[in-house]
Amino acid sequence: MPRSTVLVVDDEPDIRRVVVAYLSQAGYEVLEAADGTRALALARERRPDVVVLDLALPDLDGVEVCRRLRTFTDAYVLMLTARAEEVDTLIGLSVGADDYLTKPFSPKVLLARVAVLLRRPRAERTDTRVLGDLVLDPDARLVTVAGGPVELTRTEFDLLAALTERPRQVLTRAQLIDRVWGGDWVGDERLVDVHVAHLRAKLGPDAGRRYVVTVRGVGFRTGEG
Repeated sequence: MPRSTVLVVDDEPDIRRVVVAYLSQAGYEVLEAADGTRALALARERRPDVVVLDLALPDLDGVEVCRRLRTFTDAYVLMLTARAEEVDTLIGLSVGADDYLTKPFSPKVLLARVAVLLRRPRAERTDTRVLGDLVLDPDARLVTVAGGPVELTRTEFDLLAALTERPRQVLTRAQLIDRVWGGDWVGDERLVDVHVAHLRAKLGPDAGRRYVVTVRGVGFRTGEG
């Protein structure tokens, strides 16, 4: 079985060295870059499975790198930030990051987060799901609204797949974390709200409100369409 490849992007050599060492010892093939330009070139050339991406880089910041990554790869992105302000986390996640860690962090925690991303459960293969003009094909991992394709990240697709598996059933944030991120994921449940907001935006203002409904104090469900 081929080894998973992880690209580590951080301009601090000491942090990069420690992270690379831990990932290598865990059996991953590890690539490294000190800036966003090199990271994008490596990602295009080597197609990593996971990108560990620092938010603050000397040329392109992590948000811009993540945005560009999403134009050609669906690799998992684990964002690193030295600033704990919520706005940084939300901005990073809104461009397609799958998870985040705030510095300083334990390399063992980072290693665990990477492992969780790589073994996240995927939507089960099943028949195409149709809700009004929204169509989700789990086998092809395609979503359309009114016949037009909707480009989603892995996380956004898995979130919508979980919600459409049983239409109108309310899923709590904890249940969605379990289904999309895996039962051993540990972090802030507001991560779900960030991805729901981004999913709605991609579905479109009208479809987003109709098909992803907030049930106050409980969680989320799909709408009638």
